[in-house]
This record gives sequence, C-alpha cells and structure tokens, in this order.
Amino acid sequence: MGSIPDPGELSELTQPSFDEFQRQTSLMTSCTLLWKELSDHFSSLEQDLNHKSEALKRKIHTLDNSTSDSLRLLDHRETSLDATLQIALRTLDTRRTAALSALLHDADDTSPDGEVDDTAGLVLKLKSFCLRMDAFGFFAFVSAKKKELDGLRAEMPVALAECVDPAKFVLEAISEVFPVDKRGEKAGHDLGWACVLVLESLIPVVVDPVIGKSRLLVTPTVKEHATEIAETWKSSLEDRGGVENLKTPDVHTFLQHVVTFGIVKNDDSDLYRKLVIASAWRKQMPKLALSLGLAQQMPDMIEELISKGQQLDAVHFTYEVGLVEKFPPVPLLKSFLKDAKKVAASILEDPNNAGRAAIFFPMVNEIWQYLAARKEQSALRAVIKCIEEYKLEDEFPPENLKKRLDQLEKVKMVKTEKRKPVAVPANKRTRASNGNGGPMPPAKAGRLTNAYVSSFPAAPTFVRSPSHGQYPAALPPYPSPPHMYGSRSPPANPYAAYSPEPAPAIAGSYPAAPMNYPHAYGGYGNVLAPTYQQAYYR
Repeated sequence: MGSIPDPGELSELTQPSFDEFQRQTSLMTSCTLLWKELSDHFSSLEQDLNHKSEALKRKIHTLDNSTSDSLRLLDHRETSLDATLQIALRTLDTRRTAALSALLHDADDTSPDGEVDDTAGLVLKLKSFCLRMDAFGFFAFVSAKKKELDGLRAEMPVALAECVDPAKFVLEAISEVFPVDKRGEKAGHDLGWACVLVLESLIPVVVDPVIGKSRLLVTPTVKEHATEIAETWKSSLEDRGGVENLKTPDVHTFLQHVVTFGIVKNDDSDLYRKLVIASAWRKQMPKLALSLGLAQQMPDMIEELISKGQQLDAVHFTYEVGLVEKFPPVPLLKSFLKDAKKVAASILEDPNNAGRAAIFFPMVNEIWQYLAARKEQSALRAVIKCIEEYKLEDEFPPENLKKRLDQLEKVKMVKTEKRKPVAVPANKRTRASNGNGGPMPPAKAGRLTNAYVSSFPAAPTFVRSPSHGQYPAALPPYPSPPHMYGSRSPPANPYAAYSPEPAPAIAGSYPAAPMNYPHAYGGYGNVLAPTYQQAYYR
C-alpha cells in the first residue's frame, strides 16, 4: 500500500494563488466586454444593412413608379399624336383660309396703316399682320404701342394664333433686334421689352392642346433655326464685354427665347445661372430660372443674392420655389431696409460730397440730401409693395414704414418750395444801348454770378464780347446755371466773402459794365476782375 499524503501538504498543493484569481477575473471581464462590443458592432451592422435595404427598396419602388409613369406618358404621347396632328391640320387649314381671305379682301378697318382707337381695333390690327405673315410690320406696330402694354399682352396670343406658322413668324419678327441689333445708326430706344412680350405670347400658342407644355408644336426646322440664333448670341458675349456688361433687356430676351422654343441645354446651366443672378431684379426671373432647369441650384442662388445685398430679390425667389421656411422673408426685408439706410447715410457722410464745392455753393448739400432721401424712399416703397404682395402684414406691419415714407415726402416738398424761384414781373424798361427795344433784365440780375463790383473805373459804354450774341427779347428770371450745379440755380452771391464792399443797388440803368479783360482761354469777353478771379480760384 502506498503512503497516505499529509493533509497539510495536500492543502498547500491545492490552494490557488490570489494573483491567479485576479488574472482569471480580469480575463473574464475582458472577454465579457469584448463580447459586448462585438455584439453591439454586429447589431449596428445589421441595423445599417436593414436601413440600406429599406432605402434601396424605396428607391426601387420609386424607380418602378417613375418608369411606369414615363412609359404611361410615352404611351399617351404616342397615342395623342394622331389627335394632336388632326387638331393641327384643322387649325392650319383654318389659318390658311383666313390668310388667303385677308389677302384677297383688304378691309379698310384692318389695314396696317390705320389708327387704333380701342381694344377691338388693336386686336384687328394684330390679327391683320398675323394673317398676312407680315412679321416686320407686326413688330414695328408692337414697338410703337408701349403705352398699351397691358392690352398687347392680353390680345397678342389670340392674334398669333392666326399665323400659319406662329413660331417662324415670331423668329422673323424679332430678327431685326435679336440676336444682333441690325438697326445700326437708326437704333433708338431699346426694344428688348417688345421681344420678350412677343416670345412670352408665343408659348400658349405652340403648347400641345392634348398633353400641354411638355410638348411644343414647333417644327424641327424652326427649332434648329432658334438654336442657331441662341448660339450666335452666346458667341457674341466676349465682343460685348462678358456677362457683367450685358443689358438686362438683352439678357431677358435670350433667356425667354431659350425657354419659348424649348432649347434649354444642361451644359449651359452655369451661363443661365450667371445671367439670372445678373438680372435678378426682373420680376419674371424666378419663373425663368425654374424653366431653365435651375431648381436644384436655387438655394445657392438665393444665398448669393443675399450676400450681394439683394435681399428683396431673394424674397421673390424664395416664394417662387417654396423655400420660405429656409429663408424667412421678414428678416430679409428688415436687412434690406437697414442696408438702404446705411447707403443713404453714407451719401451724406461722404467727404467727397461735402468738399470745397459745398463751401462756395451751399445748395450742393441739398442735392446730396435729396439723393439720400430718394434712396430711402425707393427702398421703403419696394418693401411695402412686397409686404402687400405676399400678405406679410401680420409679421411685418407696414404702418411705421408708411409714416416714414410720408415724412420723407414732406421734407422733399418743403425743400422744393424753398427752391421755388420767385416770379418777377416783366420789366418794361428797354435797353438804351441797342435798337431792338427788348426789355431790360430785372434789377436782381445785378446780384447774380455774372455781376461784380469792379475796382476799375466803369467803361463809358457797354462793351459786348464778340463771342456773345444779342440778348433775346425776354429773359428768364435767372440765367441758366453752369454745369457744375446740375439742375439747380447758382447761389445768390458766391463772391460775397471776397467783396470789399456791398454791391450797390442800381435803379434805372443796367449795372456797371464789366471791363473787357483778356479771357483765360483766349480772346476778350465779359470776365471777372482779376482780384475776384484770384479769389475764386484760390
């Protein structure tokens, strides 16, 4: 038999150490944490995969619906071609018959040379040009009727519907001024407004009567010609100094041309955006921007307008695209007014505006005050109109703005009354030195800028400069002001500070004649005495 071990020795062999216990505990804790971390990680992966799967399913569902809608639309377009073609043929036949009838029977009341007295006459006149396909006469007539713009806008689509080919007719009508103005030296007023009006009026005429604006009834030949015109306009940008130097009517005409004929190009989206931003103050620009495919860029465009200080234009864009929540209008309008007040204040505080001219001619200060008031008035009117247009009276009551506008109007009226010249009765005295028998100028003329107190002895007779003509029979109360005064009269006596003695009031005769000094630019004439010339230019 073997020996039985000592119990004491057995206890020493089987007793675990404390360090080993701590190591095991630590290992179990680490394993538990690692398991939990891995479990959370895989749970997160599973959730992400589920979300992505759901998103992918939604996209597939949306794509299926979009594909179904597109196929249904294509099928509708295909099946509607016959109906559209039948309508177009009937319309074309009606227009051709009407055009032939108009050519054969030239009625006096529809003659292009007649006068238009009312709306009915305006419609007949427009239809007469359209029936005869007289595009140049049509455009000349429209250009001469700017005062009847509302009537033209309402009746022009009806008249264009009488054309055999309305799209071709419109291209011919505006070809004289777009894409290049061919009038040359005969060019007068800008006719961009007429081009935009004609292009806008063409849209309801060429829209498909079955499926609407998604298809325009423009022949491939006309569409190709319209594309060439657009390319010609774009190629001339560099010759005209780039986008920054373009006229707004010209920009508006180009954008409307692209939209009307459905020739929008995705590659030109950057150009469209620059043109829209440059002419954002036009009311039609937000709608044109959407028609040009700039809907996705609208938030960035609105932020750009705000950064340029065009908050009012930004408000119109936000309402057009439905971003009012992202760009609240009231803070934008208040910021616009604040900037306008700063500009008005800067006009008054500009040291260049209050220079030496204001010292010699105090009325110059009133000019700057008037300009500052005009700036603030225009801003107030624009904001009030915007508040009324978008029904923002509850958020931004316009009463205080209207009170401020009335205050500025009263100040303007007071200053205007102060500057109003006093009527001087006609003086029946005649000039003794000439035989025309014309009336003498008023006695106050002796205190104007062309009069002075001479330190030299008076000439025995009145010496007239050879470069000056005879005085007219009747003189205005004040002479025409020099160019440096703008549209205001000169001060009563700018040389009073340099005059050694007051100008005596002379009654019954013309003031002392000025001496015939050499003129600074050559020749002799009525000039100031040397002493006062030096004082003026000092």
